[in-house]
Amino acid sequence: MKVIIYCRVSTEKQVQETSLARQEEELSGAAGKWGFQIDSIIRDQSSGYDLDRPGLMEMLDKVSTGDIDAVLIQDETRLGRGNAKIALMHFLLKEHIKLYSLAHDGELQVSETDSMLLNIIGMIEEYQRRLHNIKIRRGMKRAVAKGYRPEQNLKKRGNVNGRERKEIPVEEIVRLRQNNLTFEEIASVIRGFGYNVSKATVHRRYQEYMDRKADQN
Repeated sequence: MKVIIYCRVSTEKQVQETSLARQEEELSGAAGKWGFQIDSIIRDQSSGYDLDRPGLMEMLDKVSTGDIDAVLIQDETRLGRGNAKIALMHFLLKEHIKLYSLAHDGELQVSETDSMLLNIIGMIEEYQRRLHNIKIRRGMKRAVAKGYRPEQNLKKRGNVNGRERKEIPVEEIVRLRQNNLTFEEIASVIRGFGYNVSKATVHRRYQEYMDRKADQN
């Protein structure tokens, strides 16, 4: 299992460096005991209520590639506090990332209150997703009714004179991402078009596209 070790203290005071070092040492030892492969060790010196943390953003970027299985923390407060903690736990659970903590000597056990909040958030997101998909289907039906034929741009899919089939339709990935679909959802849609792609590949191609756009600007 490939894991990220995440250590956090609340301030940038020099005395907190000792706590960070202790967290790193203890979590590294736990990873070895549990037989985990450490991908990276990430440190933050920021408030747990703050989501704009350099280390946290680095961790979420790594998680989104699809190569990480779990995150190791000292306890759930190191991940975050208050609403920030719930938001981060929800994000990681959606990405199928497990949380392991020293406080639980293994996989993190979510409290009854946190579990209830996470379930409520999940239900709300599910209905938002359904509404979003309904709007997409209605929009596609209107476009097709007006003569739009997306398959005609792919050779051997209705138009023999069309372009050579791309390895992955990056423009479609970008469009779906702009509609707030997750990379996992986008991968499912693209696979429905006959492309054998993973969430990690979709994320990488999207990032490459955005990097090229940034360079052009």
